[in-house]
Amino acid sequence: MRGLAIGSSVLAIAASVLLSSCGRDPAPASTQIGANPRLPAQQQYLLPPMKVAPVSSWQPNETPTVAAGMKIAALATGLEHPRQPYVLPNGDILIVEANGPGYEPITRPKDLIMGWVQKYAGAGAKGGNRITLIRDADGDGKPELKTVFLDHLVSPFGVALVGNDLYVANTDAIVRYPYVTGETRITVPGQVLTELPGGPIDHHWTKSLLASPDGSKLYVGIGSNSNITENGIGEERERAAVWEVDRASGAHRIYA
Repeated sequence: MRGLAIGSSVLAIAASVLLSSCGRDPAPASTQIGANPRLPAQQQYLLPPMKVAPVSSWQPNETPTVAAGMKIAALATGLEHPRQPYVLPNGDILIVEANGPGYEPITRPKDLIMGWVQKYAGAGAKGGNRITLIRDADGDGKPELKTVFLDHLVSPFGVALVGNDLYVANTDAIVRYPYVTGETRITVPGQVLTELPGGPIDHHWTKSLLASPDGSKLYVGIGSNSNITENGIGEERERAAVWEVDRASGAHRIYA
């Protein structure tokens, strides 16, 4: 217990140092642009002097300010890390809810501090690992239906509908589901079209998805597995790339 208390104190001190460093005044912007910008000298820090924005939620009846003549209202609330919307042909809106899979082990003090910083910024909360359907048939901004459309996913992100096939890009695979127009929930198991680079290290985990105009190919955006190859070049195999996936066979090639 004593060791745990000491560890907690060290983290608390580190966090306070990090936050105190956020208050330093930046150099004037005019000195940082142009042909000969004045760059600060390289320094070694125990903690990076970075600013971390606190989480700020909208209060009840509070909305962003919009241009004159426009109105804004919440279409859906109570979502768990909503990532992006996808509008189906019938007007139903799919909301992808997800966060990172959390594959990477905590092996260094840096990992603990980074986790605390991300949590402070609101990035550490558990994602829904699901897709929620919103239906606003009359377009009045007040949905008649909000329901779980597809769940038990693995850090999903990209969605694409081609004909009667709905494709979901989980962090580790593209999965195909049968889709019927107007249905409000998919319960049948999906079929893996192709596996994608996932864990045990899955640094940039989101996988975007787009279908070709003729629907024969799917394009998947796959991020790098590090920021500066700190995990080794072997962990970057087929990453930092766009894959072209054949929709019939699941075969893929590096497109870009």
